Amino acid sequence: MSANITLSFEIPGDDFTRAGEASGSVKKTLKKLGLNSMLIRKVAIAMYEGEINMVIHAGGGRAEVEVGPTAVTITLTDEGPGIPDIDLAMQEGYSTAPESVRSLGFGAGMGLSNMKKYTDYMKVISHPGQGTTVHMRVDIV
Repeated sequence: MSANITLSFEIPGDDFTRAGEASGSVKKTLKKLGLNSMLIRKVAIAMYEGEINMVIHAGGGRAEVEVGPTAVTITLTDEGPGIPDIDLAMQEGYSTAPESVRSLGFGAGMGLSNMKKYTDYMKVISHPGQGTTVHMRVDIV
């Protein structure tokens, strides 16, 4: 692949029926580019978890994906309430999702930890009242 490919998506808030559309689109693009299935799986899982987090907690947001010769980078940005304690939020099972979301099968507290698990690099920048930005990278090996 000679040139980088950039994809941008608006993630709708509070709409679980559309959550996953962006990660599904990225998955299809990576398949068309002939990238290996393990890489595609890692990108799709990390991005889907981020989408769900934006739907549940932030009223939606934006996803920017860049596919380059050495890595797929994902930047998720929202203007939600922010994460007051990132270390706590990164712990498996920790969730602030309301019961109404949990009753739908979401909000189990695995989002951020899965995002970290399936990426080669992840950084969360968040300030309460100002939103959250998550930078992720999955290396192409």
